[in-house]
Amino acid sequence: MIDMNDTKNELARTESLAFAHALAPSYSTQLGERLIGAYLIGSLAHGGFSHRYSDIDVALVTEDALDAATLTTLRALAAEQDAALSQKLSVFWADRHFVMGRMPPLDRADYLDHAVAISERERVRPARPTRKEIRLYLKGEPFSNWIESAERFAKDDVLAPGDHKAFIRALLYPARLVYSWTTGRMSSNDEAVAFTRECRPAGMNTDVLTQALAYRQAGADPDALFPARAVLRDQVKACTRFIAESDDTAVEGHAKNGELSVLQKAFIEHFAFQCGYCTAGFLNEGQVLLERLEKKRVARADLEKTIGEALDGHLCRCTGYVRYHEAVRDVILADPHRYLL
Repeated sequence: MIDMNDTKNELARTESLAFAHALAPSYSTQLGERLIGAYLIGSLAHGGFSHRYSDIDVALVTEDALDAATLTTLRALAAEQDAALSQKLSVFWADRHFVMGRMPPLDRADYLDHAVAISERERVRPARPTRKEIRLYLKGEPFSNWIESAERFAKDDVLAPGDHKAFIRALLYPARLVYSWTTGRMSSNDEAVAFTRECRPAGMNTDVLTQALAYRQAGADPDALFPARAVLRDQVKACTRFIAESDDTAVEGHAKNGELSVLQKAFIEHFAFQCGYCTAGFLNEGQVLLERLEKKRVARADLEKTIGEALDGHLCRCTGYVRYHEAVRDVILADPHRYLL
């Protein structure tokens, strides 16, 4: 069975490579001198390609910005080349200076480390994203989107056929987060799962990661794995705790230009610390929650539960939990339009 799946994956990879290489001339013709280079990134470049679950990731580096009409034309050219494979195509792009486009920090790192040229007249090498850039990105929209997806699957009773790919990705996301957060790089799901199993972040279920990876490698329907959705909420807690405890922002780092942050001031007002042993963890965790709520607000009725779920992974030897909770709540209620629906 393993050999059969390996064969399927390799055949699909070969077919996808041929599609991408055949697409390059039409992109070159369409963009002309605007196109500096076209590259394979993602699993076609760094490995771990799945015949069923992988995308065909292509990165374009151009002289200037690509507008919506141009991107629509590029998608149409892909559909003319192969209607089925074009559905798997995901186009990333950046201008020469990597200041415009759709090329998040992690994909920029993937471009620097693994990009395979399919058309190139000049190799542009942008500055490598800093660890701070990558971590800010990871704990922003990607994290919020995953939490939303995890919550949706945790509530569902049935896994719809159209959600198979999204469910596998939701299960594997913690491994990809841990790997990229720690290394500042992008790699295959295989390497990310192996790395996370070795690190074993507190509270994270790594057995589910291994199971999800096996389904991905086999290109199998994940219906039999659907009961694992029960652990997704715990995985969210484990990832939130991992970010808070491994963030390289010290307590002092929350202050800007000598001015304490709003959350730091709230901690002082509530005297939300005694011995101080757990303060850093609660402060970082609270800040992560505030940043998440800025991107995805919650109803006022769900606020207490939301704060509790965010903070309950931390231990206070002096049992000052209520004060930490109240401090975070006061910050949110002081600016409801920012954090609440």
